[in-house]
Amino acid sequence: MSTEKQGAHPRHGLAPLLNAPVRLSVMAALAAVDKAEFGFVRDLVEVSDSALSKQVAALEEAGLVAVAKGRVARRPRTWLSLTAQGRTVYRRHLDALRAIAGP
Repeated sequence: MSTEKQGAHPRHGLAPLLNAPVRLSVMAALAAVDKAEFGFVRDLVEVSDSALSKQVAALEEAGLVAVAKGRVARRPRTWLSLTAQGRTVYRRHLDALRAIAGP
């Protein structure tokens, strides 16, 4: 029987929601900015509108991403940003990945 402390492995710091590559990519894109327009993130992550919408909805429901709607020159626009919780979760996830990968 192992005497290792339960929960000590860095994998316990991973956020299961961020195991999906598109969600992780969205979080990474938003971590670098205060906010980004939906179309910019869609193009950066290279997914369709519907695929991005689905992933953003999951992140928003978890409280990691904020969605704001508005208009620019009479055209509807959607902006995405990380919440404070989202930034924390993303940072912890990256820290866990680095710890798992080692030096």
